[in-house]
Amino acid sequence: MPLFTVKASKKVETSIRLEESTAKMLDRYAHFHKGPADDVVNEALEYIFKHDKDFQQHLQKNPNEAVAASVRIKKTPGTVKGVKAATNNTGSHTGSASSASPVSAK
Repeated sequence: MPLFTVKASKKVETSIRLEESTAKMLDRYAHFHKGPADDVVNEALEYIFKHDKDFQQHLQKNPNEAVAASVRIKKTPGTVKGVKAATNNTGSHTGSASSASPVSAK
């Protein structure tokens, strides 16, 4: 019996640049949460998108607004159906913002 399953979701690998101090804090926060830095970044952004009232109003007023892509997508990996055993999640920052195991921090 698997310890846990991972919901299939579309993940992409991107490259972002962070201030060195931010990257170090990201590592510390990921270690604190016992998860990969990718999940910390993903969950933090989802939290901001959901809780920023001005952004929510902007989305409602401009539901079909086309914007120029500023996120550099490297590749589109396959989907993950499930995981039988825990993987090594060190939370190290590599400049990549992708993951196959979303973490809910609610």
